[in-house]
Amino acid sequence: MSLIQRLLGTGRDPRENLRPLWHRVVEISRDPHWYAQDGVADTIPGRFDMITALLTLVILRMEKDADLAPSTALLTELFVEDMDGQLREGGVGDLMVGKRIGNLVAALGGRLGAYRDGLASEDPALLRDAIARNMTMVEGRTADSLAESLRSFAEGLATVDGDDILAARITR
Repeated sequence: MSLIQRLLGTGRDPRENLRPLWHRVVEISRDPHWYAQDGVADTIPGRFDMITALLTLVILRMEKDADLAPSTALLTELFVEDMDGQLREGGVGDLMVGKRIGNLVAALGGRLGAYRDGLASEDPALLRDAIARNMTMVEGRTADSLAESLRSFAEGLATVDGDDILAARITR
């Protein structure tokens, strides 16, 4: 969709096909298990970390499928759109939103690399350490349980058909 089409409201926004998947990622990130059993802090930073962790795993799965890989940019745009709205709703002024969004996208990019490496490694410590660096945990909790849960989630995603991923038919 061109900029003119978006401004004039003609044509369908290609991101709309991925909106159910984005909503499903957010929904799964709210599962109490991540917080109660795996030790993610139930705070705004902890919830952001959980969303980005799951989004990262979904993007990594999509990158492995030639038909889905191009859609990762659109899914990332939905993340940016949602975070922009959340920041504005939280009172962040127009002048600071762009900078904050840049930081959030950089965080997502860093996690993509760290989690990609951690999942590909046979050494479970690599993923655990990446999670420990990137997640807001409850004080005194380690990343061990969360690393196991996220690895399990990624393994489950690997078995999901591409059409089912696009249709947001993914489970925790």
